[in-house]
Amino acid sequence: MKAIQKVGVVGTGQMGSGIAQVAAVAGFEVTARDLHQEQLSIGRKTIEQSLAKFVEKGKLGADERDAALKRLRFTTELEDLASADLIIEAVTEDLELKNRQWTALDTICPVDTIFASNTSSLSIMAMATVTGRPERFIGLHFFNPVPLMPLVEVVRTISTARDVLAAANDFVRRVGKEPIAAKDSAGFIVNRLLVPYMLDAVRAVEQGVASVPDIDAGMKLGCGHPMGPLTLLDFVGLDTACKVGEILYEEFREARYAPSPLLKRMVLAGWYGKKSGKGFYDWSVNPPVPSELGL
Repeated sequence: MKAIQKVGVVGTGQMGSGIAQVAAVAGFEVTARDLHQEQLSIGRKTIEQSLAKFVEKGKLGADERDAALKRLRFTTELEDLASADLIIEAVTEDLELKNRQWTALDTICPVDTIFASNTSSLSIMAMATVTGRPERFIGLHFFNPVPLMPLVEVVRTISTARDVLAAANDFVRRVGKEPIAAKDSAGFIVNRLLVPYMLDAVRAVEQGVASVPDIDAGMKLGCGHPMGPLTLLDFVGLDTACKVGEILYEEFREARYAPSPLLKRMVLAGWYGKKSGKGFYDWSVNPPVPSELGL
C-alpha cells in the first residue's frame, strides 16, 4: 500500500483547520478546501495564529512554522483534492451534507485514496455506502483543540480493509496523536460517555439542583476534572452538543441522550457558548460570568 504523503481536508472550521495544521507540521502536503474564500481566510488565519503561539512558547521553531505553512494550500475547488492519498472530512454534523461531499469526491479521487470522516457521532458506514469504496473508508475523530488534544478515535466499520486501518493508525501516530480503536457505533467511545454527563449537568441546572458555577466547581474540585461540565459545554458548543445528543437519542432511544428543554432553548436563542460569546457563561467579559438563564 502506498504511504500517505498528501492529505486533503474538507472544511476549514475549528476542527478542519486544526487537522490541517497538525498534518502540515508533521510533514504532509496538505490541501484544505472550503466552499467560500472568506472561510478559507479565517481557517488560514486560525492556523497562523496557532502556530505563532507554539513558536512563542518554544514548542515549535520559527523555521518549522514556516515550513509547515509552505506545505499548506487552500482552495474552494473539490477537484484540487484529487491527488490526496488521504482525505479527511470535517464539515457540519449533517449526514446529508457529508454524503454530498463523499459522492462528489468518489468520482474525483483515484480508487486507492482513503476516505476518513472526523464525525463525532454519525455512522461511518452510513457514509461509506454512498461511495464505491466502503473498504477504504474509516473514521478519524480528532478532539478540539486539535493541535493540543492527544487523542484520535479510529473507527473501523465492518467493511474497512485491514491495510486501511493500519495506514490510518500510522497516520495518527505520525501527526503526534494516540489512536484508540472504536467500533462504528453512534458516539463511538468518548461522546457515548461524555454527552450524557454534560446533559445531566444541564438537567441539574434546570431542576434547581445547584447553580452553574457550583456544579462546575463540584466536578472540578470533587472529581479532579480540568473544567466543569457546563464550562466544557460552552467550549464544545451548545449547538454541537445538542445535535450530537439528538443523533445518539435517535440511535439508542435512551432518555439520557435527549437534549433537555433548557439546552434547546439556549440553542434557539443563538447561545452556542464561547464561539458565540454566550452560553452558560457570558464570555464577553473577562473573567466570564454566569449567564442569567431565567430559571
